Amino acid sequence: MNKYSKEDVIRIVREQDIKFIRLQFTDIFGALKNVAITAEQLEKALDNKCMFDGSSIEGFARIEESDMYLRPDTDTFLVFPWRPQTGKVARLICDVYNPDGSPFEGDPRYVLKRAVKKANDMGYDTLNVGPECEFFLFLTDGEGNPTTKTHDNAGYFDLGPVDLGENARRDMCLALEEMGYEVEASHHEVAPGQHEIDFKYNDVLSTADAIVTFKLVVKSIAQRHGLHATFMPKPIYGINGSGMHINLSLLKGGKNAFYDKNNPLELSEDAYCFMGGLIEHIKAITSITNPLVNSYKRLVPGYEAPVYIAWSSGNRSPLIRIPKSRGESTRIELRCPDSACNPYLALAAIITAGLDGIEKKTMPPNPTNKNIFDMSEAERFKEGIESLPENLIEAIRQTQISELAKKTLGSHVFEKYIMAKKIEWNNYKTNISEWEVDTYLTKF
Repeated sequence: MNKYSKEDVIRIVREQDIKFIRLQFTDIFGALKNVAITAEQLEKALDNKCMFDGSSIEGFARIEESDMYLRPDTDTFLVFPWRPQTGKVARLICDVYNPDGSPFEGDPRYVLKRAVKKANDMGYDTLNVGPECEFFLFLTDGEGNPTTKTHDNAGYFDLGPVDLGENARRDMCLALEEMGYEVEASHHEVAPGQHEIDFKYNDVLSTADAIVTFKLVVKSIAQRHGLHATFMPKPIYGINGSGMHINLSLLKGGKNAFYDKNNPLELSEDAYCFMGGLIEHIKAITSITNPLVNSYKRLVPGYEAPVYIAWSSGNRSPLIRIPKSRGESTRIELRCPDSACNPYLALAAIITAGLDGIEKKTMPPNPTNKNIFDMSEAERFKEGIESLPENLIEAIRQTQISELAKKTLGSHVFEKYIMAKKIEWNNYKTNISEWEVDTYLTKF
């Protein structure tokens, strides 16, 4: 992405006749929020004088502590290419600050910045992250409301005319490229109506910004095609759900710290220990990487989702996979997250878990290079292969007792997040589903 100064942003807004600027940030659940200002108010915003009411934002402040300030990150400036060329609209992603000039500890972007600082303090220059974002495209009804009817019956890598979402996906890629993102691949996924677009890896903060931007682009372009895009992990029973595999590497002295040509797998001690930390803490952070009741309907055997806590350099059934590329492309792929997560919190949790493994020299178990889905429960038990939490409340309980999760999120986000997720679970638990009515109403 480009590097912009305050003066650069003001000049571009003037030269391109941009009329509106959205000052964006997320709540603790990753929902994108914005305060829209006119071009005339831009300089005031860039001087960090734009105030908003934090009491209205989920997980932010109480009403008596509601005044907060948005500090735009000028490097995140971009113009929305799908908006009219007359009265152009741009955006800036912001950090949230308290009136006394201190960072607001409930700001998810600040949580991630703390994790990045921890890595820097350990001697790592950069944390590179590449996401693989999957989503569904559904038809809308006559009033424009979303349905769960897929717009095609295509499968993995199918093309038009079978893949009716090809035009929408193309326009999404073109918009992303015009905004400065390098799209590496886009294709139809396994399930009908399911798609994936991968953009090039970047440093972790830029990638988190890119994920929230990506979701906005996908939804906006889909709407222009009369479709509804959703990142809900499992919208349809009986077919694959949507995940967001995360590829990670650490750089130290400009070199990939996960690569060691003298190791049989060409992996460094840092790579093994990072995996060890992830495996040790994954249950504690699953409620952050997979935050919805619905997330755990994707994480079940039989639909290619990673359920079992293991790693492999060969197959895709374990939680962690080591792609074949080596040298500067050496990386770890964590396969459980889904795009419903708040990317700032999820990436902070993943990084901190891995760094804890490096600090404590936590080695992972031996790799599992056979298909875990074909193993019996007894075989998995014999090899010490555990499973991810089966539902949201089990995941939240693991998070609640984790000192690493509390330290990573900070006490404010930690407490607000757990409280909200318990309420979400209780609402789900006490609701009567259509399945229950269909199964039990006439039987009993």
